Amino acid sequence: MDNGMESMLDTYLFETNSLLDNLDEMLMNDEKVGDFSPEDVNEIFRIMHTIKGSSAMMEFAPIASIAHHIEDLFFYIRDKGIDSLDPQHKKELFNLMFRSEDCLRGQVEKVESGEPLDTDQESFTTEINNFLKKISGAEEESSEKKAPEQAALTGEVSASGNLPADDKAVCFLHIFLDEGIGMENLRAFMIVNALKECGLEFRYYPENMESDSSTCTSIIEDGFYMSFESEDEADKASDLLRTQGHIRSYELVMAPEPAHAAESPAPSNQETSQAAAPAPEHGQAAPKPQAPAKQVAAGTPVKQNLISVNLMKLDSLMDIVGEIVITESMVTSSPELDQLNRDAYDNFMKSARQLRKLTDDLQDIAMSLRMVPISGVFQKMSRIVRDMKQKLGKDVRLTLVGEDTEVDKTIVDSIQDPIMHMVRNAMDHGIEDTSQERLAAGKSAQGEIILSASHTSSEVVISIADDGKGMNPDKILAKAKEKGILTKPESEYTKKEALALVMLPGFSTNQTVTEFSGRGVGMDVVKKNVESVGGVVSLTSEEGVGTTFLMKIPLTLSIMDGMKVTVGKSIFTIPIANIRQSFKILPEEIIRDENGSEMVERMGSFYPVIRLHRFYGIDTEIQDLDAGILLWVEASDRSFCLFVDELIGEQQVVVKPLPAFLSSFELKSSGITGCTILGDGNISIILDILSLHGAALENI
Repeated sequence: MDNGMESMLDTYLFETNSLLDNLDEMLMNDEKVGDFSPEDVNEIFRIMHTIKGSSAMMEFAPIASIAHHIEDLFFYIRDKGIDSLDPQHKKELFNLMFRSEDCLRGQVEKVESGEPLDTDQESFTTEINNFLKKISGAEEESSEKKAPEQAALTGEVSASGNLPADDKAVCFLHIFLDEGIGMENLRAFMIVNALKECGLEFRYYPENMESDSSTCTSIIEDGFYMSFESEDEADKASDLLRTQGHIRSYELVMAPEPAHAAESPAPSNQETSQAAAPAPEHGQAAPKPQAPAKQVAAGTPVKQNLISVNLMKLDSLMDIVGEIVITESMVTSSPELDQLNRDAYDNFMKSARQLRKLTDDLQDIAMSLRMVPISGVFQKMSRIVRDMKQKLGKDVRLTLVGEDTEVDKTIVDSIQDPIMHMVRNAMDHGIEDTSQERLAAGKSAQGEIILSASHTSSEVVISIADDGKGMNPDKILAKAKEKGILTKPESEYTKKEALALVMLPGFSTNQTVTEFSGRGVGMDVVKKNVESVGGVVSLTSEEGVGTTFLMKIPLTLSIMDGMKVTVGKSIFTIPIANIRQSFKILPEEIIRDENGSEMVERMGSFYPVIRLHRFYGIDTEIQDLDAGILLWVEASDRSFCLFVDELIGEQQVVVKPLPAFLSSFELKSSGITGCTILGDGNISIILDILSLHGAALENI
């Protein structure tokens, strides 16, 4: 695929996904009310029209076909009014639209992953057509009850193909539709309406085609007609018909005799002004000569304040900003500055401070460009709760808090699956099965899941809380013992440690396998995905009260606050978020466990000591624990102490990925997550506390 086509595909995917997100939000809000607003009906029609057109342009025929049939459906609803549907039809329409959205999303995901599209959409499109026939049945029945003699008065075309009686017509367009398309009366009316929206004035026959399904027979056998009072209008209509679908052929037919208006002498100015606004006829919208002028006056162009930018360009921008930050630090800490005289040095530092301010502003702006609100992820959870409510038969409401919280785009993509798993877990495991259980426990009949987000200076905190039945630590321990995943006696597990067992691979408290759970997958995926972006996940639960999952995730993966430490001649950077305390100890404070491993006591608990110089094989003169510094670090549910030579200080660093040729060494599993370039040009290794704990304890 060349760059031009790739750019078009990116634009198509972005726009289509945005339209589907808007559709999902619209459907969720309308379903809560139980009805579609006229504005939303128009908006859904426009969304499907846009998806149909862009998909056809990209030659994604299955997507265009589904969107086209939904467009037909909402064309009818828009024309008849949403109030023409009874409550049962509206309920069916909501379910049909949610399924249509899922079908479209599934096809778009196949486009994103490069998989072939499902070409067999006949069963689903037939379902849409059947629903359209169902909701138009009431109109058809009422129109069939009309007296048959009315057909002659409305100018309906007979199967013989005679021109309709229209004494004002100068010419007619005789149009035939493709064979076997179904609902020919509505297809014809869509073509008529499309031409009228382009500003053309004409009459059409049969006039009641949109409401009378019996006109299908005449349209199939003899087509339908458009009558024009000038050949220019007919020529314009001919050009527009080429852009319409489902047309087999059409021809221009002159009226048998000139229209009466054409034979009469030119009217006076007064007569002309009066004739400019003829009374509307059945099947013909009233002309609005002043509308174009008003639209031009009101149609002042508005500046577009938003643009979409390729994420790779933002990544490149962040890389460049990171290089600027590093270079600025290298310049201001250059040893050559010591050779300047006092005045020159002061002038340089004054300029350097201004440069630092501008660099910080540039860094903040570059980071903000990547920040997106988490509302998009939250809104998708509303759909999951809605679907599970119907399938599980539970009455649950989802409360969203802090939807405007902004997070780095990369992190938003990474946490969508973990949040989805936890919401599904709350619906399936947390909330009681019946309202009677809740009422018996003194709760309201309707359950509640609260999904909230907030952020501190360096991380975003996401909470998923339910007011369900909670978890029993004893039952969790018994289940874990049965599966053989306990690492110590049951009596030694604290409540927090027992609850954390549910996030181990293969653990499930469900006795039966359902559509949503019971296979032992889900919560371990949550933990793995959250930790992959430098976050931690914790769990609290009170039996009979509810359960809360808490995720703490860094705002961005590109820039972090770190503590620089030395081990021998090497410099390491430890994320500030992982450091709880730094301290020095006396020799008598060192404790050894039964294996002879060193431990220290902090706040009533004992933590193992990991000597970095011994783990990485670094030569250093500082060997005794009382001669160096101990850092009490914590990540997820793991906590330990790191022994280093000395602290250099805190510094905001730009995280750089390790070179590709080092990937075969699996440095991530050795506690190394990346590197950064310091102001003096040296390279500092960034430690991953979580993986360092797992790797180092195996060697203690």
